[in-house]
Amino acid sequence: MKLKSILGTVAALALTATAATAEIKIGFAAEAYPPFTAKNAAGEWEGFEVDLKNALCAAMEEECVVVDVAWDGIIPALLAGKIDAIVASMSITAERMETINFSDKYYNTPAVLVAPKSMDIGPDSLAGKIVGVQVSTIHQNYAEKHFDGTEIKTYSTFDEHNQDLTAGRVDAVVGDSIAFADYLASAPDMEVKAELNDEEVFGPGVGVGMRKEDTGLAAKFNAAIKQIREDGTYDAIGKKFFDFDIYGG
Repeated sequence: MKLKSILGTVAALALTATAATAEIKIGFAAEAYPPFTAKNAAGEWEGFEVDLKNALCAAMEEECVVVDVAWDGIIPALLAGKIDAIVASMSITAERMETINFSDKYYNTPAVLVAPKSMDIGPDSLAGKIVGVQVSTIHQNYAEKHFDGTEIKTYSTFDEHNQDLTAGRVDAVVGDSIAFADYLASAPDMEVKAELNDEEVFGPGVGVGMRKEDTGLAAKFNAAIKQIREDGTYDAIGKKFFDFDIYGG
């Protein structure tokens, strides 16, 4: 084989390899977080953010592959290049923006305090109580900022603190109002005690997390969010899971 032909073959193979690795690696938190993300009996991802991810990748005309990452390691995985974007109900906060970048928001729902119906309890009466939160979340940040004299107990997953609430090992838990829907439906003795507000802690909503240097990718995600909002795709996805506008005000 002539040298020119060999070089041409090598170049073609290099291009093929580049194309094969050009997928956008989307990081999902490995822990189930219905109705946003969860695996069905077949081990396939489903939920609002799964459909949203598919719509965004289609709008960007990009191939995307999902990578499961434990929630408390998802930002380190992004910074290490193991994933390219986080689509995992991650709120846009000033603290996180010191390390990573975000797209425009793609939904916004309030945080709430949940406790047994039998307890006369609220955000201002938690001194001496134990409150459960998922680790490395805005809900942990809120509890640590606002609940003076309260023992804050952290959990690796959302389900774990719900289980301890049911078992009576914590007095209350803090989390996303929509994520609590399935739990409250199965736990009739529990209820929402209060909606929690602090824009400094909670930020403007949930966005796609990316590395700061990936400005081109951020622009693509923002354009895709705008496109699916305008063409009705976003609303169609939202109506599959919610009876209200998940985008928020």
